[in-house]
Amino acid sequence: MSSHYDDVYARSINDPTGFWAEAAEEIHWYKKWKKILDDSNKPFYRWFAGAEVNTCYNAVDRHVANGHGDRTALIYDSPVTQTIQSFTFSELGIRVAKCAGALALLGVSKGDRVIIYMPMIPEAVIAMLATARLGAIHSVVFGGFASHELAVRIDDARPKVMLTASCGIEPGRLVAYKPLVDTAIGIAKHKPEKCVVYQRSIQRSEMKPGVDLDWDEILASATPHDCVPVAATDPLYILYTSGTTGQPKGIVRDNGGHLVALNWTMGRIYGVKPGEVYWAASDIGWVVGHSYIVYAPLIYGCTTVLFEGKPVGTPDAGVYWRVISQHNVVCLFTAPTAFRAIKREDPQGRLIRKYDLSKFRTLFLAGERLDPDTLRWAEDLLTASKAGLTEVPVIDHWWQTETGWPISANCVGLGKLPVKPGSATKPVPGWQIDVLNDRGGPTQPKEIGNLVCKLPLPPGALSTLWNADSRYQESYLSEFPGYYKTGDAGFVDEDGYLFVMTRTDDVINVAGHRLSTGAVEEVLASHPDVAECAVVGVADSLKGQIPLGFLVLKVGVDPAREGEIVQRTVTMVRERIGPVAAFKTAIIVKRLPKTRSGKILRGTMQKIAERQDYKLPATIDDPAALQEIDDALDRWFRNPGL
Repeated sequence: MSSHYDDVYARSINDPTGFWAEAAEEIHWYKKWKKILDDSNKPFYRWFAGAEVNTCYNAVDRHVANGHGDRTALIYDSPVTQTIQSFTFSELGIRVAKCAGALALLGVSKGDRVIIYMPMIPEAVIAMLATARLGAIHSVVFGGFASHELAVRIDDARPKVMLTASCGIEPGRLVAYKPLVDTAIGIAKHKPEKCVVYQRSIQRSEMKPGVDLDWDEILASATPHDCVPVAATDPLYILYTSGTTGQPKGIVRDNGGHLVALNWTMGRIYGVKPGEVYWAASDIGWVVGHSYIVYAPLIYGCTTVLFEGKPVGTPDAGVYWRVISQHNVVCLFTAPTAFRAIKREDPQGRLIRKYDLSKFRTLFLAGERLDPDTLRWAEDLLTASKAGLTEVPVIDHWWQTETGWPISANCVGLGKLPVKPGSATKPVPGWQIDVLNDRGGPTQPKEIGNLVCKLPLPPGALSTLWNADSRYQESYLSEFPGYYKTGDAGFVDEDGYLFVMTRTDDVINVAGHRLSTGAVEEVLASHPDVAECAVVGVADSLKGQIPLGFLVLKVGVDPAREGEIVQRTVTMVRERIGPVAAFKTAIIVKRLPKTRSGKILRGTMQKIAERQDYKLPATIDDPAALQEIDDALDRWFRNPGL
């Protein structure tokens, strides 16, 4: 298939209103727009002004009305509970309408906020869709988040109702949610009127009379509720992302632009068709879960997979292959860190041989930079699974919580472009990306700089921050006038391919030379014994900063070879980047500290290395991993020759 990316991209930039008006024809509207793009209050652009729509109708009811009610909408696959359950669009619609009716009984109506603090269970998806059905605004908080962080979000969003479950399930342990919710409500100044609790059979929670309501009981007494039309510019959800001030930023996503953009992406970026099975292996607490577990696949008419498990340990590093095979998944989207975990546990890829991946076509990775070594490993493994007869593209793409959908990708639905390892390919239609230096001027090809997106942003991007318009401008729009600042650093090569190297905070200055930690990580990851790695810049009295590497080795590597491996990685960086990198130190650790979404906590690691005080991040997956980093650095400082 030849690519028509260039033509589509050019039209999206030269005629954005015509481009998105055409894309909007695939969506059901109660009332059409008066203006495609309202730019009367810059920089607060609004798409499809004057239109009325309902997101839940487009995600569920529309497919039933179009005769696809018997098509499978949702597959719940939970290796931690040994449960697999499927819902057709008709079945999902009935449950969502009942849940909406229950929320309406509790006084929830258009514009009210509902906080959802739930594990990866069907009820969480139902809760999101039911809130949207009423024209209310949901704010999903990752299940298991600390009470203090939940309380901050309660006070900012001021929800009328909270929805939760008795517990979440992690490999080897249960996480009781209700005590965390109770503590958070106790801390918060704002008190939700009611808390609806879904009691899981594996662990039930105590209920507070007068405040807590049982999910099953209230739904049993509810009457199904119809979809409520809302303005296309009305908020669909608030999703909090950590801010540098310690106060979370509530990203606001509207209804109309979100519908149009996400529907467009499924066929054009991911190359799937309605009725096919699409799987985003993430969590509903993150933007990937919002966009590509719940909304985009359902809006487009695909079957979406809701997976309650981990890439390793539930029960082994072959679980992704089992899910793909069992449910006929054609496209998987997950984080590079998941594949690095699989590579570490099963470096030879033996487990994939147990499964039939004949229907599987494409792997998309995002969330952390995809190092070329992991890309090639995944490509070779997946292509070998088809006896080398069919190529399985591994696509690196780049986007953020704020953008809501990919900024840069290899749009396979428009005809796949050649893959360049280390690159997120080219800007997705609708996004105009420039690379600017710190003075706001253009950079040369291959010169690292600030990645920025020209305003107005396309539909589906954040419209503002919840109750914080001025903070929105200050955080994203003030440093480079006329642009949205992504906070990422990278470069564009002579072919127009984009390379996202690191966060701008992770560009280090070594003796006056700007060095991307991502470039050093790319070299370290190419060592055959390295499963994953991280590089941080630490203060140095002579050079300003120097890079410090952390290496996690593959399972089965002889500990006696650790010194040899460290020396080899130092030599590799000198050979490939040069002495200017001043890379002299790598420390071997058992694991890297990460957020629950898989991002490595480089900033916290840097503070530990510089012996600064730090706050335990609310999003950390395993606090013990930070202690291991601290202990490893202690040993190294006592004996740098280790």
